[in-house]
Amino acid sequence: MTDMNIRNDEAPVIRIRDLSIAFGTHVVLDGFDMTLAKGEDLVVLGKSGSGKSVLIKCIIGLLSPDRGSIRVLEDEVTEMDHPALDRMRSRVGFLFQSNALYDSMTVRENLEFPLRRHWITLSQGEVDDMVMEALTNVGLAETVDLMPSELSGGMRKRIALARTLILKPEIILYDEPTTGLDPITSRGISDLMVEIADKYKTSSVIISHDMRCVERTSERIIMLIDGKCYRTGTYAEMSRSDDPAIMPFFQ
Repeated sequence: MTDMNIRNDEAPVIRIRDLSIAFGTHVVLDGFDMTLAKGEDLVVLGKSGSGKSVLIKCIIGLLSPDRGSIRVLEDEVTEMDHPALDRMRSRVGFLFQSNALYDSMTVRENLEFPLRRHWITLSQGEVDDMVMEALTNVGLAETVDLMPSELSGGMRKRIALARTLILKPEIILYDEPTTGLDPITSRGISDLMVEIADKYKTSSVIISHDMRCVERTSERIIMLIDGKCYRTGTYAEMSRSDDPAIMPFFQ
């Protein structure tokens, strides 16, 4: 089923058409279509191994598809060289499932890293202000000089989100943002994602198996089944479906 953008007539910030990728004989995505509207929070839902994480790695150019078009902020990702990919990634935040914090760096140094990575020319005072703003946004300003090993799982997730936010991305890709967290902490992360979207007017693609997170954060859901966009709709619409391929996710 072809994905339909139901939000507005403005050009989508992500448009994917006929995306296909296989690893050996294993086909992961098979003619997948998707659009993400500006300001929209979209959840991609599917079974483990269905290709959700492969999808977002294709979006930011970490994997190259066998076929198809990926347009991000109106530029074609599949045609980008490394400098162009770096420029695009400075506008698209990626929250890794593992958080990907550097254990040998303090929280401050972890947040400074993307600023150095993208060769942004700033004074140390400007860097300090940006670090503290990002930490304040996730409620952890007091952790600035701690090491990741001194933080709880939920705090590390918030620090990873702060690092994603420091470049003020237009799009955020979330890969299983609540995996491994207890229900209370998971709810807090989900609430924080909604707050960030409201505050910064970001667009989001969210990969999650946590149905409480899906319900809290999604404006629209895409069902990724057999490598294709099988169906799209709101949480309420999906939860009422009598389709045997969709029902198990909402029971």
